[in-house]
Amino acid sequence: MAPFLLPHQLTGDGPHRVLAVHGWLADRAAYAPVLPDLDRTAFSYALVDLRGYGEAKDAPGAYTTTEAAGDLLALADRLGWDRFSLVGHSMGGSVAQRVLAAAPGRVRRLVGISPVPATGLLMPPEQWELFAGAAENPGNRRAILDVTTGGDRPDAWLDRMVRRSVERSDPRAFRAWLDSWAREDFHAEVAGSDVPALAVVGALDPALGAELMRRTWLRCYPKGRVTELPRAGHYAMDETPLELIRVVEDFLRADGPA
Repeated sequence: MAPFLLPHQLTGDGPHRVLAVHGWLADRAAYAPVLPDLDRTAFSYALVDLRGYGEAKDAPGAYTTTEAAGDLLALADRLGWDRFSLVGHSMGGSVAQRVLAAAPGRVRRLVGISPVPATGLLMPPEQWELFAGAAENPGNRRAILDVTTGGDRPDAWLDRMVRRSVERSDPRAFRAWLDSWAREDFHAEVAGSDVPALAVVGALDPALGAELMRRTWLRCYPKGRVTELPRAGHYAMDETPLELIRVVEDFLRADGPA
Protein backbone atom coordinates (compact mmCIF):
# COMPACT_ATOMS: atom_id res chain seq x y z
CA MET A 1 0.00 0.00 0.00
CA ALA A 2 1.24 3.50 -0.82
CA PRO A 3 2.63 5.71 1.97
CA PHE A 4 0.03 7.69 3.88
CA LEU A 5 0.55 11.22 5.19
CA LEU A 6 0.50 10.61 8.92
CA PRO A 7 -1.35 13.17 11.02
CA HIS A 8 1.23 14.87 13.18
CA GLN A 9 1.95 17.65 15.63
CA LEU A 10 5.05 19.81 15.28
CA THR A 11 6.69 21.41 18.29
CA GLY A 12 9.99 23.28 18.50
CA ASP A 13 12.14 24.91 15.84
CA GLY A 14 15.58 23.57 16.71
CA PRO A 15 18.05 22.18 14.16
CA HIS A 16 17.95 18.61 15.50
CA ARG A 17 14.84 17.00 14.04
CA VAL A 18 13.10 14.16 15.82
CA LEU A 19 10.24 11.86 14.79
CA ALA A 20 8.33 10.56 17.85
CA VAL A 21 6.23 7.40 17.53
CA HIS A 22 3.64 6.20 20.05
CA GLY A 23 3.04 2.68 21.32
CA TRP A 24 0.31 0.08 21.00
CA LEU A 25 -2.10 1.38 23.63
CA ALA A 26 -2.15 5.07 22.69
CA ASP A 27 -2.01 7.65 19.94
CA ARG A 28 0.40 10.60 19.89
CA ALA A 29 -1.32 11.97 23.03
CA ALA A 30 0.93 9.53 24.88
CA TYR A 31 3.60 12.23 24.69
CA ALA A 32 1.37 14.98 26.15
CA PRO A 33 2.94 14.82 29.65
CA VAL A 34 6.41 15.67 28.33
CA LEU A 35 5.45 18.35 25.79
CA PRO A 36 5.59 21.40 28.08
CA ASP A 37 9.21 20.76 29.08
CA LEU A 38 10.88 19.72 25.83
CA ASP A 39 13.83 21.77 24.56
CA ARG A 40 12.26 23.57 21.62
CA THR A 41 15.42 25.54 20.88
CA ALA A 42 17.64 22.54 20.28
CA PHE A 43 15.02 20.22 18.78
CA SER A 44 12.13 20.10 16.35
CA TYR A 45 9.73 17.28 17.17
CA ALA A 46 7.10 15.70 14.93
CA LEU A 47 4.71 13.54 16.95
CA VAL A 48 2.71 11.23 14.71
CA ASP A 49 -0.49 9.21 14.76
CA LEU A 50 0.05 5.81 13.16
CA ARG A 51 -2.66 4.26 11.01
CA GLY A 52 -5.53 3.10 13.19
CA TYR A 53 -4.88 5.68 15.92
CA GLY A 54 -5.90 9.23 16.79
CA GLU A 55 -6.53 11.37 13.73
CA ALA A 56 -5.61 8.35 11.58
CA LYS A 57 -8.04 6.06 13.40
CA ASP A 58 -10.04 5.36 10.24
CA ALA A 59 -7.07 5.12 7.86
CA PRO A 60 -6.96 1.83 5.93
CA GLY A 61 -3.78 -0.18 5.91
CA ALA A 62 -1.96 -3.38 6.69
CA TYR A 63 -1.03 -2.03 10.15
CA THR A 64 2.51 -3.33 10.14
CA THR A 65 5.79 -1.88 11.31
CA THR A 66 7.12 -2.04 7.74
CA GLU A 67 4.21 -0.01 6.41
CA ALA A 68 4.62 2.48 9.25
CA ALA A 69 8.30 2.94 8.43
CA GLY A 70 7.34 3.88 4.88
CA ASP A 71 4.76 6.33 6.22
CA LEU A 72 7.34 7.95 8.51
CA LEU A 73 9.87 8.32 5.73
CA ALA A 74 7.18 9.88 3.53
CA LEU A 75 6.40 12.35 6.32
CA ALA A 76 10.08 13.20 6.73
CA ASP A 77 10.23 13.86 2.98
CA ARG A 78 7.17 16.11 3.20
CA LEU A 79 8.74 18.03 6.07
CA GLY A 80 12.04 18.36 4.19
CA TRP A 81 13.93 16.41 6.84
CA ASP A 82 16.83 14.62 5.15
CA ARG A 83 18.27 13.43 8.47
CA PHE A 84 16.54 13.01 11.78
CA SER A 85 16.53 11.08 15.02
CA LEU A 86 13.79 8.70 16.12
CA VAL A 87 12.05 8.22 19.46
CA GLY A 88 9.64 5.31 19.76
CA HIS A 89 7.68 4.00 22.71
CA SER A 90 7.05 0.25 22.99
CA MET A 91 5.55 -0.76 19.61
CA GLY A 92 6.82 2.58 18.33
CA GLY A 93 10.33 1.42 19.20
CA SER A 94 9.89 -1.44 16.77
CA VAL A 95 8.60 0.99 14.13
CA ALA A 96 11.61 3.26 14.69
CA GLN A 97 13.97 0.33 14.14
CA ARG A 98 12.14 -0.48 10.90
CA VAL A 99 12.89 3.06 9.73
CA LEU A 100 16.54 2.48 10.54
CA ALA A 101 16.46 -0.76 8.54
CA ALA A 102 14.86 0.97 5.55
CA ALA A 103 16.97 4.17 5.52
CA PRO A 104 20.05 3.82 7.75
CA GLY A 105 21.78 6.82 6.23
CA ARG A 106 18.99 9.17 7.30
CA VAL A 107 18.94 8.30 11.01
CA ARG A 108 21.12 10.34 13.39
CA ARG A 109 20.19 8.71 16.69
CA LEU A 110 17.70 6.10 17.85
CA VAL A 111 15.83 6.10 21.16
CA GLY A 112 13.50 3.35 22.32
CA ILE A 113 11.36 3.96 25.40
CA SER A 114 10.56 0.46 26.68
CA PRO A 115 11.03 -0.61 23.06
CA VAL A 116 9.88 -3.86 21.52
CA PRO A 117 13.10 -5.46 20.22
CA ALA A 118 13.70 -6.09 16.53
CA THR A 119 13.42 -9.78 17.39
CA GLY A 120 9.74 -9.34 18.24
CA LEU A 121 8.35 -10.42 21.57
CA LEU A 122 7.53 -14.06 22.20
CA MET A 123 4.71 -14.61 24.69
CA PRO A 124 3.43 -17.72 26.47
CA PRO A 125 -0.11 -18.73 25.41
CA GLU A 126 -1.90 -17.15 28.37
CA GLN A 127 -0.12 -13.83 27.86
CA TRP A 128 -0.88 -13.93 24.15
CA GLU A 129 -4.56 -14.44 24.91
CA LEU A 130 -4.52 -11.41 27.20
CA PHE A 131 -2.96 -9.22 24.53
CA ALA A 132 -5.01 -10.57 21.63
CA GLY A 133 -8.23 -10.08 23.61
CA ALA A 134 -7.37 -6.47 24.40
CA ALA A 135 -8.69 -5.34 21.02
CA GLU A 136 -12.28 -5.93 22.12
CA ASN A 137 -11.99 -6.11 25.91
CA PRO A 138 -11.02 -2.91 27.78
CA GLY A 139 -10.44 -5.00 30.90
CA ASN A 140 -7.53 -6.69 29.15
CA ARG A 141 -6.01 -3.31 28.36
CA ARG A 142 -6.33 -2.32 31.99
CA ALA A 143 -4.67 -5.54 33.14
CA ILE A 144 -1.76 -4.95 30.74
CA LEU A 145 -1.33 -1.38 31.97
CA ASP A 146 -1.46 -2.49 35.59
CA VAL A 147 1.02 -5.34 35.30
CA THR A 148 3.55 -3.39 33.24
CA THR A 149 3.64 -0.50 35.73
CA GLY A 150 4.29 -2.54 38.84
CA GLY A 151 0.70 -3.04 39.99
CA ASP A 152 0.59 0.03 42.22
CA ARG A 153 -0.63 2.90 40.01
CA PRO A 154 -3.83 4.76 40.99
CA ASP A 155 -7.10 3.30 39.73
CA ALA A 156 -8.08 6.67 38.26
CA TRP A 157 -4.91 6.74 36.17
CA LEU A 158 -5.47 3.20 34.90
CA ASP A 159 -9.08 4.04 34.03
CA ARG A 160 -8.05 7.20 32.19
CA MET A 161 -5.39 5.37 30.21
CA VAL A 162 -7.88 2.68 29.20
CA ARG A 163 -10.47 5.26 28.10
CA ARG A 164 -7.90 7.04 25.98
CA SER A 165 -6.73 3.78 24.46
CA VAL A 166 -10.24 2.67 23.51
CA GLU A 167 -11.35 6.08 22.22
CA ARG A 168 -8.27 6.69 20.09
CA SER A 169 -7.69 3.32 18.45
CA ASP A 170 -9.61 1.21 15.95
CA PRO A 171 -10.12 -2.34 17.31
CA ARG A 172 -9.37 -4.06 13.99
CA ALA A 173 -6.18 -2.07 13.47
CA PHE A 174 -5.21 -2.54 17.12
CA ARG A 175 -5.42 -6.30 16.77
CA ALA A 176 -3.52 -6.33 13.47
CA TRP A 177 -0.69 -4.27 14.92
CA LEU A 178 -0.12 -6.94 17.57
CA ASP A 179 0.76 -9.59 14.98
CA SER A 180 3.35 -7.30 13.43
CA TRP A 181 5.23 -5.94 16.45
CA ALA A 182 5.10 -9.14 18.49
CA ARG A 183 5.72 -11.80 15.85
CA GLU A 184 8.03 -10.29 13.24
CA ASP A 185 11.78 -10.78 13.66
CA PHE A 186 13.85 -8.39 11.55
CA HIS A 187 16.89 -8.03 13.78
CA ALA A 188 19.21 -9.21 10.99
CA GLU A 189 18.30 -6.03 9.09
CA VAL A 190 19.60 -3.72 11.84
CA ALA A 191 22.26 -5.83 13.57
CA GLY A 192 25.62 -4.10 13.49
CA SER A 193 24.24 -0.65 12.76
CA ASP A 194 26.63 2.11 13.82
CA VAL A 195 23.80 4.49 14.73
CA PRO A 196 23.96 5.42 18.44
CA ALA A 197 20.96 3.73 20.06
CA LEU A 198 19.54 4.27 23.54
CA ALA A 199 16.97 2.03 25.23
CA VAL A 200 15.25 3.66 28.21
CA VAL A 201 13.43 1.17 30.41
CA GLY A 202 11.50 1.28 33.65
CA ALA A 203 12.57 -0.82 36.62
CA LEU A 204 8.90 -1.61 37.35
CA ASP A 205 8.23 -3.08 33.89
CA PRO A 206 8.45 -6.90 34.02
CA ALA A 207 8.10 -7.32 30.25
CA LEU A 208 10.51 -4.95 28.50
CA GLY A 209 13.18 -4.33 31.10
CA ALA A 210 16.94 -3.95 31.25
CA GLU A 211 17.77 -7.66 31.09
CA LEU A 212 15.81 -8.16 27.86
CA MET A 213 17.46 -5.07 26.37
CA ARG A 214 20.89 -6.43 27.19
CA ARG A 215 20.04 -9.64 25.33
CA THR A 216 18.49 -7.92 22.32
CA TRP A 217 19.13 -4.18 21.94
CA LEU A 218 22.79 -4.24 22.91
CA ARG A 219 23.47 -7.24 20.70
CA CYS A 220 22.04 -5.41 17.68
CA TYR A 221 23.64 -2.02 18.25
CA PRO A 222 27.40 -1.77 18.89
CA LYS A 223 26.86 1.86 19.92
CA GLY A 224 23.88 0.96 22.06
CA ARG A 225 23.25 1.66 25.71
CA VAL A 226 20.52 0.91 28.22
CA THR A 227 19.32 3.33 30.90
CA GLU A 228 16.92 2.20 33.62
CA LEU A 229 14.58 4.65 35.34
CA PRO A 230 14.07 3.30 38.87
CA ARG A 231 10.63 4.83 39.46
CA ALA A 232 9.08 4.05 36.08
CA GLY A 233 7.28 1.12 34.56
CA HIS A 234 6.32 0.81 30.92
CA TYR A 235 4.84 4.33 30.59
CA ALA A 236 7.67 6.64 31.57
CA MET A 237 6.05 9.59 29.78
CA ASP A 238 3.31 9.53 32.44
CA GLU A 239 5.21 8.05 35.35
CA THR A 240 8.51 9.98 35.30
CA PRO A 241 8.28 12.65 32.58
CA LEU A 242 11.10 14.92 33.74
CA GLU A 243 13.56 12.08 34.25
CA LEU A 244 12.67 10.76 30.80
CA ILE A 245 13.17 14.11 29.10
CA ARG A 246 16.55 14.57 30.71
CA VAL A 247 17.84 11.13 29.69
CA VAL A 248 16.50 11.29 26.13
CA GLU A 249 17.45 14.86 25.28
CA ASP A 250 20.93 14.53 26.81
CA PHE A 251 21.45 11.48 24.57
CA LEU A 252 20.17 13.28 21.47
CA ARG A 253 22.17 16.41 22.28
CA ALA A 254 25.40 14.39 22.41
CA ASP A 255 25.20 14.14 18.62
CA GLY A 256 26.48 17.72 18.39
CA PRO A 257 25.48 20.26 15.74
CA ALA A 258 23.39 19.25 12.75
